[in-house]
Amino acid sequence: MEPDWLIERGLSGRDAVYVHVGGCWNAGKRSKGVTQEQALRALAEGVKPCPQCEPDNALGFLD
Repeated sequence: MEPDWLIERGLSGRDAVYVHVGGCWNAGKRSKGVTQEQALRALAEGVKPCPQCEPDNALGFLD
């Protein structure tokens, strides 16, 4: 079963670089499924939303 939300990590494996909607074609191999709450928290902490799948819009997240 595919997760609803993904967080993609950078090369170091520590830093989150993108939040994605589950199933995004642009999510990298270092992406991990997360809960909606974790995805919202990551966006609030400054992790960039993927420009292709726009998870911030899907989550109703406003800066």
